[in-house]
Amino acid sequence: MPRARIEPLLQRVPLVLDRLRPADIGLVINVRDPYSVAVGAYYAARRGLQPEQVLRVDLPVQPALSVPDFDALQQAIDRHFGARAQALALAWTQPYAVACSAITGALAMGHDEALCRQTCAPTRVSPYANSRSARPYGDFRMRLSMLLAAPDVAQAQALIDRGVRADGSLSDATSTAPAVVAYVRTGDPARNVRSALYPAATQLAGGAVQLVRVQGLEATPAERLLLVSVGAAQLRTLPPESAWLPGALADHLTSVGGDLAGSHDQTTALAWITAGATASHGTVSEPCSHLQKFPHPGWLIGHYAQGATAIEAYWKSVLWPQQSLFIGEPLAAPFAPAKPRAAAPASAAH
Repeated sequence: MPRARIEPLLQRVPLVLDRLRPADIGLVINVRDPYSVAVGAYYAARRGLQPEQVLRVDLPVQPALSVPDFDALQQAIDRHFGARAQALALAWTQPYAVACSAITGALAMGHDEALCRQTCAPTRVSPYANSRSARPYGDFRMRLSMLLAAPDVAQAQALIDRGVRADGSLSDATSTAPAVVAYVRTGDPARNVRSALYPAATQLAGGAVQLVRVQGLEATPAERLLLVSVGAAQLRTLPPESAWLPGALADHLTSVGGDLAGSHDQTTALAWITAGATASHGTVSEPCSHLQKFPHPGWLIGHYAQGATAIEAYWKSVLWPQQSLFIGEPLAAPFAPAKPRAAAPASAAH
């Protein structure tokens, strides 16, 4: 991963008063992919989506879409959802790219042929980054998206369940021990650049969140993990499943963590989902170590701890998101005001 100049990105997080709800989500299912059909049905049931919130498409099941196939997908999304859907849950693991762009980045920011000529170059700036907006499509014509990606259907259903259980689970700061945000330093100079942005060890949200700094993943606390931020090409040891809170976020800064097919010798973002996290991020093509292309540690927890959903917090944390692949359960919101839990369906996957 080539080095890039570190620019000062530390900035205060604005006060955010609202978030996305299930009614703001559009669900896209690929009828050619049995995984997508099963996971999409389960997600629609768990989040109580209405039929008009679901779009069924026919896409190749492969890592990258061709530009014509992507253009057809985007047109189908725009026709079906219009201005209703502020964000999308894409019920598949592949496709995750459009040439050198992430499919999630391209759906919101457009596919840019120029980026593929030099993937290390600066990319389009997201006006949604670190914003107060709770209406990304209404305010910026950006339709955020996140893949419901997992190694198999059972793990995808477990991921969705974690997202639903997360809702409001940390809204009462006095009820439990603090949730832990672990900022991990490593000995990898190029991938450790984000540590320059790590906030100081402190407490947030009235003591509900404890920020800690540790050296190496092996030193990460093994309980009540809410967020893990690290720079590494390979993740040798991850915290056990029991360590993660519902709604936990985790990602590692490396060149191609968003290459979910694992065609490079780097750990992919799917490893975090398998471990027990609820959402993650990775780039699909060589970004160099521009901090703007990766989740800003302060912005990510700053928005999440105010009650934002996982999709909002992750998207608001990346300034240049065209190469960014966001995966996980979009609506997980541990700090949202508590509300009655959705009942688990008896046969939602059928």
